[in-house]
Amino acid sequence: MANFDIKHIKNVVLVGHTGSGKTTLTESMLFEAGLINRRGTILDKNTVADYTDIEHEKGKTFFSKLVNTKWEGYKINLLDTPGYDDFAGEIVGAMRVADCGLMLLNAAMGVEVGTDIIWAYSDEFKLPMLLAVNHLDNEKADFDKTVNEAKSHFGNNVVIVQYPLNQGNQFDTIIDVLNMIMCKYPKEGGTPEVLPIPDSEKEKANQLHQELIETIAGNDETLMELYFEKGELNEDEMKLGLHHSLIKHEIFPVFCVSAKNNMGCGRIMSFIDNVCPSAYEMPKQKTIDGKEIECSENGSTAIFIYKILSEPHIGDMSFFKVLSGKIRVGDELTNENTGQIERINQLYEVEGSKRTAVNELVAGDIGATLKLKDTHTNNTLHEKGKHIEIVPIKFPTPTLTIAVEGTKKGEEEKLSVALHQLVEEDPTIKVEVSPELKQTLIHCHGELHLTVIKWKLENAYKLSVDFKTPKIAYRETIRKSADTIYRHKKQSGGNGQFAEVSMKIEPWYEGIEEPTGYNIRGKEEHDLPWGGKLVYYNCVVGGAIDTRFHPSIMKGIMEKMHEGPLTGSYVRDVRVIVYDGKMHTVDSNDLSFKIAGMMAFKENFHNADPQILEPFSKIKIHAPEDLTGTIMSSIQTHRAVVGGLDSEGQFSIISANIPNAEITQFSGDLRSLTQGRARFEMQFSHYEPVPFDMQKELITMFKKQEELV
Repeated sequence: MANFDIKHIKNVVLVGHTGSGKTTLTESMLFEAGLINRRGTILDKNTVADYTDIEHEKGKTFFSKLVNTKWEGYKINLLDTPGYDDFAGEIVGAMRVADCGLMLLNAAMGVEVGTDIIWAYSDEFKLPMLLAVNHLDNEKADFDKTVNEAKSHFGNNVVIVQYPLNQGNQFDTIIDVLNMIMCKYPKEGGTPEVLPIPDSEKEKANQLHQELIETIAGNDETLMELYFEKGELNEDEMKLGLHHSLIKHEIFPVFCVSAKNNMGCGRIMSFIDNVCPSAYEMPKQKTIDGKEIECSENGSTAIFIYKILSEPHIGDMSFFKVLSGKIRVGDELTNENTGQIERINQLYEVEGSKRTAVNELVAGDIGATLKLKDTHTNNTLHEKGKHIEIVPIKFPTPTLTIAVEGTKKGEEEKLSVALHQLVEEDPTIKVEVSPELKQTLIHCHGELHLTVIKWKLENAYKLSVDFKTPKIAYRETIRKSADTIYRHKKQSGGNGQFAEVSMKIEPWYEGIEEPTGYNIRGKEEHDLPWGGKLVYYNCVVGGAIDTRFHPSIMKGIMEKMHEGPLTGSYVRDVRVIVYDGKMHTVDSNDLSFKIAGMMAFKENFHNADPQILEPFSKIKIHAPEDLTGTIMSSIQTHRAVVGGLDSEGQFSIISANIPNAEITQFSGDLRSLTQGRARFEMQFSHYEPVPFDMQKELITMFKKQEELV
């Protein structure tokens, strides 16, 4: 199959709130281009893009899909994406390799809850964006309201290119103010009849045409001068201005469409072909060392892996964008991230579940390959002898943590393999095996994301699993000093066990002075793997405890610090002074002093005003300004402390510290209160003492659990 010229390859990501019509529009575009002879529907479970079993079962898009088509001498790679923020990783990954975005707005609903969040990602990438007002055939369609909301949310450079003449049940006509024509569609959709604009619409059309010209000229100095000189811009000049402004993410043209009835789809495809930028015109991709990569088919071959998908009976399919040069079947490329030499045995153009084998793909194109040995999402592959590593996709951080366990014995290894494969396919999932909590934790992006994970484990991997609320990684420490003498003595015939340890413990803090009143003979400082410190002093004089037994005392202390006396949590920030003791020439041994050290520490700990500490995370909430007050009130009910409030465009940015024990509930409350219009990021911050009543409850629960063992 012949390659397309680099200038004739367009990569377009379809984005929008769930139900806005992305998958249906994809079907109509494919039908218009002649790739399919019958348009499928989500209800009939026969669309090209939504082909997985879970998408058929749930009737929703959960994964980004690559669908390529050809239209009027151009190749358009369409990237259909989910509409839920739970699957932001799928959206971000597709945006990263696209050169233009098409945001669908529901004419019956306006700018919906997920639209703001997706738009924020497009702003981050500075992605050229078209807006398409869909569902104009709906009886509740309101084009003007939708456009006004778009201007309010995205700025005044949202500009009308088309408007509907008769929105609602009878919708079939669009006025195009760029070309100054009227398009009347047949009942079955498809190719419209092109007519003059009727006299009744000329005033409105001329006004919108003038607004379009002024917006275009206002973003291009050369065109502004031309506009002042002539008093107008012709169609070619307007398209050139739109082209340049799209590249700079400065103008957002609005189109009309009924994806269900295939009206307006061909016009959008023609605009994508003739006006939207190709990969070579976009800002150059950057390597991690700041170098730029020229998107040219004459350059050195380099590809970027943006997605891995496991196909039943086939294996891992790697989706990539060709950044430079050409990739051919038989090429051997170096994976810059793993060092693995990968042989390209197959190359495919992808149309949903259908793959068409090709011999090569050129710079700017998107395709897929199979059975790479050690290549993952965010990896860069290039010609041997080069060193190219693209700045990786920054995926959103997880906001929901759940514990998972298999319900059948003997399937632990199978579950581990399945979780590893889930992470391979979806880098926004993090799996953690926590020795501290004795749980396997899944970190993901919300209840719907979790639903998909569970479905895959149960249906794709045939595992029976339970999801449970994760335990909290508490810490234990002390607030005052305590002193004890502990004797361990055991006699059961033959050699017995004997050890006596005199021990003082006290809180450790940065800058604490050395203990006074003791003859310090040795000091050990241990930075604990779980945070904080243990400082151990040997202050024994006169040979009361042989030096060789101090490591055993330390071992006993450390074992108890691994499983704290109050709740079994790790202990931190304690100073231990062993200042005296006794031993027996026959019965003293390492085990005896280990037990004595452990029990002396435990006894002291209970008498040293012990304190349970809980982990706090710093969260940054992005929310529409009108929801700021509601969110601030909710935060305070979750024992969180607001640390700052900033604004960023239409969004408020709220910073706060919140206990990890509250995050799961807060995440659900935030989604409910804002109807999904807010999102948040989080990272671990610090530990703080738990409230007194909570400490009592935690200690009581731990005692009950120990009694059951």
